[in-house]
Amino acid sequence: MDHPRLLASVRSGEELLGPSEAPIPLPPGARLAHLPGRRPVGVDPSTGELTLLREVVVRGRRIEPHAVGALLPPGYTRTFLPGEVKAEGPLLPQWAYTAAAWGQGEPVAWAVRTDRRTHWDPDRFSTKELRTRVDQALLADPDNRVLTQLRTCALVYRCFTSQNLFYRRDEGAIPVSVMCNAACVGCISEQPPDGPPASHARMDDGPSAEEMARVAVLHLAGATGRVMVSFGQGCEGEPLTRWPVIARAIRLVREQTARGSLHLNTNASLTTGLAGLFDAGLDSVRVSLNSAVKDLYEAYYCPVKYGWEDVEASIALARQRGAYLSLNLLTFPGVTDREGEVQALLELIERHRVDQLQTRSLCIDPLQYLAVARDTGAGGSAMGIRAMLGVLRRKAPWLRIGNFSRARFERGPTSAARA
Repeated sequence: MDHPRLLASVRSGEELLGPSEAPIPLPPGARLAHLPGRRPVGVDPSTGELTLLREVVVRGRRIEPHAVGALLPPGYTRTFLPGEVKAEGPLLPQWAYTAAAWGQGEPVAWAVRTDRRTHWDPDRFSTKELRTRVDQALLADPDNRVLTQLRTCALVYRCFTSQNLFYRRDEGAIPVSVMCNAACVGCISEQPPDGPPASHARMDDGPSAEEMARVAVLHLAGATGRVMVSFGQGCEGEPLTRWPVIARAIRLVREQTARGSLHLNTNASLTTGLAGLFDAGLDSVRVSLNSAVKDLYEAYYCPVKYGWEDVEASIALARQRGAYLSLNLLTFPGVTDREGEVQALLELIERHRVDQLQTRSLCIDPLQYLAVARDTGAGGSAMGIRAMLGVLRRKAPWLRIGNFSRARFERGPTSAARA
């Protein structure tokens, strides 16, 4: 409901405030989400003061209101979090909650369009023929554990990368691992008993190299568009824990086709394993991180038998080996855009001539991440996500900023080749 008098507030880190930028109309494919137990905070338009809404009167009834957030489609990055305060209520499930409000006759959200490539348009996914395509793929290779997992990912979780595999186009997912060497606070596939419910379930049994290769070859040989396969998805464990199996799969693939790109999504924890994948023929890698500062990175990832130094060693190795190098930056307004955090990230990008930065709004209860980030990481005032992106574009002009991995023909020379 639209409050008759108060304007919406937004959150930047620990701070609730009136928004300093205009929102955008809620993008096609976005959804509004109810935030149970979170009280909305409004802004008095006459004084600018913040007002916590503990109750409102609607048609003569007194009710306790709950805040609302937006869930954005691919290609957008949030700039502010919902303006809310926790009352009684659970930890929120792992989604990227974005500040939302009612605009001039339509809902609006505080976000920026960061990738305009239309092949990720939501209208191209979850179509009527998807289930038939899934059934046909399983009929042709019924015991393949990759396809068994992707059936759930495509039909239940509506994962676009998984669906691409069945549509035979663009980037296709190859799930790999059942285990992880990190215990990320916001892990979407495994949570402790006192955590929120995990939004995805990992596969029960890791596939063989032969199973991966069969799926990958079929996709690379016949897919249209921006053709690639990516080992390791956000809803599973860490693929480098199974790097020898992936290396064998890559070799099997390249024995049968030279088409398309072989890409890895990873936490970059095992530099030796990554070297083995480059030896086998891996040509692209995307490294996930929430910060380029050791203590904040490790506070969120909770690494087991590795640390930030190993991550940076793997980034350096990718540059040395001439792979296309991306960072998957898990962004959080009010933390990622602190002046010190932006400077540390920029120095990392410059030091290793990173090719691409993918901005990924971190999926977590905002208050849960604030507890992690409090008193960790680099300091300074939050400059805003839009301003952060502007700084990176100005000071690292070679850097591609977007949300999606690039196929071979889109990349041009890597930074290593240009240097």
